[in-house]
Amino acid sequence: MNERPDDKKRQETREDRLRAALRANLQRRKAQARARAAQDDTGPQDSDTGKDDA
Repeated sequence: MNERPDDKKRQETREDRLRAALRANLQRRKAQARARAAQDDTGPQDSDTGKDDA
């Protein structure tokens, strides 16, 4: 009785936004992992690895 119809609609919308954000984050992380794996397979593309040789 305390919930208004607008409150339930607003909550579902928030849940949908969170679900979409989580899905986008997962897809972005998978793409990054695939890019890292592909880079490891081909070797370093740049001679500067960020490590000091001295």
